[in-house]
Amino acid sequence: MTIVAAASSRERARRSPAGLVFGSATILTLVGIAIGLFFNPVWVSFEQGRTRADLWTGYTPETVRTVTNSVLAEVYLGPGTFAQSVDGTPVFNERERAHMANVRGVVVAFFGLVLLAAAVLVVGGIRSRGAAWYWRAVARGSAILAIGAVVVGVAFALAFEQAFTLFHDIFFAPGTWSFDPATDRLVQLFPDAFWTETSVAIAIVGLLLTLATWAFARHRALRDA
Repeated sequence: MTIVAAASSRERARRSPAGLVFGSATILTLVGIAIGLFFNPVWVSFEQGRTRADLWTGYTPETVRTVTNSVLAEVYLGPGTFAQSVDGTPVFNERERAHMANVRGVVVAFFGLVLLAAAVLVVGGIRSRGAAWYWRAVARGSAILAIGAVVVGVAFALAFEQAFTLFHDIFFAPGTWSFDPATDRLVQLFPDAFWTETSVAIAIVGLLLTLATWAFARHRALRDA
């Protein structure tokens, strides 16, 4: 019994750091999926229509879609110059282009981490052979993220301006991300209402996805215990 207990203790000690890694990887992967579901041409076009980006910009809805699709493609694929134009007139000024280049850097780094996290989960699942401790780690990560999704959703729903400011202060230098809706196309294409509704939608869908993952992982952990 003593030998079995000692072996079990060593196994728990070994799995504890691995559990932390897989729990964190679960959080990153689920956040990446939730964000990816909304930052794509389909959702962005729908939400721009709801928030009337065409009236803000003075562009036709077709022009708004064309410009926005080009911007999204450049965020994900480069080159990061954001030199879009309409009838020979640049859409963005120098400050807006610089900010979008910074946005691209954050997005590329984030989704790079998401891909790494997803790979860690897959490899971990294979190497652990779906052991109960692996699924418990996934369940814990999902539970933590579910709480975070509720907090973020409530924050953006009730205190959008403060939450939006905090987010940008974390990732961007002061003075580089504030623009005038009366003159700057960037915030006309993506008005405050766009970000409010999109943030809440990400939180809601992310919460549902997270709860489904938690339920599945918990079931597997109990089954394989």
